[in-house]
Amino acid sequence: MTPSRRSFLMGAAALSAAVATPEMVRAAAALDAAAGADWALATRDVEGDTPRQAMRLIHGRAPRGLEGALYRNGPAKFRRPGGSATHWFDGDGMMRAFRIRDGQATLEARFADTPKRRTETELDAVVTPGFGTRGDARARIGSNDDANAANTAVMAAGDKVWALWEAGSPLAMEASDLSTKGFVTLRDDLKGMPFQAHPRYAPDGTIWNVGTAGGQAVIWRLNPDRSLNDAQVVPLPRASYMHDFTATDRHLILVLQPWVFEGHAMPVVSALHWRPEMGTQILVLDKADLSQRRLYDLPAFFHFHLGDAWAERDGTIRFDVAASSDPRFAVDGARVLVDGRGVVPGDPARLALVTLHPDGRAEMVSSEVVGEFPKADPRRAGLKRRLTAHTWGETRGRPLPTGLAVHDWDKGRSNAFEFGVHQVVEEAVFVPKPGAVAEDQAWLVGPSVNLKDGRTELHVFDVARISDGPVATWQAEVALPAGFHGAWIG
Repeated sequence: MTPSRRSFLMGAAALSAAVATPEMVRAAAALDAAAGADWALATRDVEGDTPRQAMRLIHGRAPRGLEGALYRNGPAKFRRPGGSATHWFDGDGMMRAFRIRDGQATLEARFADTPKRRTETELDAVVTPGFGTRGDARARIGSNDDANAANTAVMAAGDKVWALWEAGSPLAMEASDLSTKGFVTLRDDLKGMPFQAHPRYAPDGTIWNVGTAGGQAVIWRLNPDRSLNDAQVVPLPRASYMHDFTATDRHLILVLQPWVFEGHAMPVVSALHWRPEMGTQILVLDKADLSQRRLYDLPAFFHFHLGDAWAERDGTIRFDVAASSDPRFAVDGARVLVDGRGVVPGDPARLALVTLHPDGRAEMVSSEVVGEFPKADPRRAGLKRRLTAHTWGETRGRPLPTGLAVHDWDKGRSNAFEFGVHQVVEEAVFVPKPGAVAEDQAWLVGPSVNLKDGRTELHVFDVARISDGPVATWQAEVALPAGFHGAWIG
């Protein structure tokens, strides 16, 4: 089916019609509330860009051969005097660059220069409807990208990095200085179509991504140089919320949870309803022919993030997921984080392994290990693997991770390092060691927010000895709020 903007429901008319009465939150009151919680620094506002600065090595030494940059994206401005974002997912996107060269590290950060941010800076109010923020009639929305916060993930694209969101175009930023260049249009008739935050990389360099709107998805296929190879629309069995998908070397895997759209409303979360009686469906598409599909059934679970999938010789497909019992974090927990106080409802996500058998059976086995932001060795994307890196230490009373771990699916255990409650730990990415081939011959590189010192830190771990702690830690002079996702460019 040939995609068109008109065929999607997330266009300008739907957004404009859904703008609702303002829910005004005073910035000063929000900041006062944030000061009362030990973890509130992780969602504090940043008022401007951070020029490049040297980070101070405070522990260990830089591993020989580790050269490159970790680009990370996440929201960094929530509160304005005339009205504020009320949900963690709706803050203005800020791109961070942690650069490591000759054993030294630097940090810089710049806001994504989006139409949303320009409008709200002019009005000094958050007015744009989002995932969980209502917005108001002052919003200026003519297309999806007028609401695009560019705040979720990063994709390398030559001398650019693309800031990715949920429901609109990638935003190109210069890798060298993080200046904004503009939205990426892969084909004129596809302008503004959803291009989600978790592209998957095939062994041959092809990049796959999806964008969803109700009961349909656009399947993007990009060449290694990031030019468009193909885009097709496929029908979905249900209109599920989908933040992530996964892939083997031959399949695309869409997990359709029973958090489904019923009608059209803004913010997005107000149109979603949890229907556990529907169970979870897993749609497997053949990359070579998207009309070839298989559908599997599992009991209900909620998720944001999936690990890389692989197919075994007999056709069995496996992948991991950070699974929860319901979407209470997405609805209410992310509001608690912006408030800077309170208890996040529900239980933290736990890692589970999903197995899809050739005879149509599906099963999911929980590891009982608390973990989010699963990441795997990029050398094995779509291929068989045994290791998953993940955040660690999240609890109901303390809603952000405090450590990192590597789970071994063959051995059935996670090796972890716990920083303690004075750190908010973010997603870490695999960086293969030069010339190495084994899965554990890699580093994990990721930041944290040191709540006690009030500063951002960058850590390097040895994947094979994660429980020994960082082999190197640098500390910045500033604290940036916790981000979502990143990419290493070596």
